[in-house]
Amino acid sequence: MRATVARDRATPFGRLLQQWRRVRGKTQLDLALEAEVSPRHLSFVETGRSTPSREMVLLLASALEVPLRERNILLGAAGYAAVYSETRLEAPELEPARLALELILAHQEPYPAVVMNRHWDLVSSNVAARIFFSFLLGELGEAAPAPNVVRLMFHPDGLRPYVTNWEVVASSLIQRVHREAVGGLADEATRRLLDEVLGYPGVPKPWRLHDPTAPVAPFVPIAFRKDDVSMRWFSAVTTLGTPQDVTLQELRVECFFPADRDTAEQARRLLRAGPAEATHAVNGAAAG
Repeated sequence: MRATVARDRATPFGRLLQQWRRVRGKTQLDLALEAEVSPRHLSFVETGRSTPSREMVLLLASALEVPLRERNILLGAAGYAAVYSETRLEAPELEPARLALELILAHQEPYPAVVMNRHWDLVSSNVAARIFFSFLLGELGEAAPAPNVVRLMFHPDGLRPYVTNWEVVASSLIQRVHREAVGGLADEATRRLLDEVLGYPGVPKPWRLHDPTAPVAPFVPIAFRKDDVSMRWFSAVTTLGTPQDVTLQELRVECFFPADRDTAEQARRLLRAGPAEATHAVNGAAAG
């Protein structure tokens, strides 16, 4: 009875705090020790018997490693203004970050690299990535929506027909989306994306659920084949260190590296040929 009364009395902030604590697998005592606060005071905050200060909200959010966007939500639930800005990537204030991203993308040539946002939409890419995806998919019209990495991997008319180890790659990718959704409490856009791609033909039903026991591999090889051309890659994902802006924290850079010498040479040949001649250049080399 006492627990039920406590839950009923909990404030919006208290309920969100409990939710984040459960997501992170922490007891009240665990969180109190990490945040160096009184377990009794933390219990009062969760149940609504005490109102947290702005500093307390930020302290608990930090101890729980809550993403910046959700920290703003916690602040709002406690009655405080947001602290972390969400700036358009094109804004003048983020010019240093844009320059850093451009340097990463350029440095990755002749191998593909892409920048994605929190919903796995492609924000930017280097020339090698544009040529490589053009080789596989053809040129996308100007009216086409921004490509989405998860959608491209799962859609029957996307990359899926060209990925020879598709089940391994797609299973790893969807578990990664599930993990990030659990860790970041998926928003409506992420849930819609998951519902969409998991509804495509041939997607195994067990993939609809997050598998916390699924191993997290350091990297997943991905093999492409189109006509007589085969290319094998693995990728590494980079995030910006200690960002204080929501937009920057949610960006991730994925760089592709050749898994064999043939792929490295084909990547250099693609880049030299350019978009218009990419298919001819690679097919011609494979035939030779």
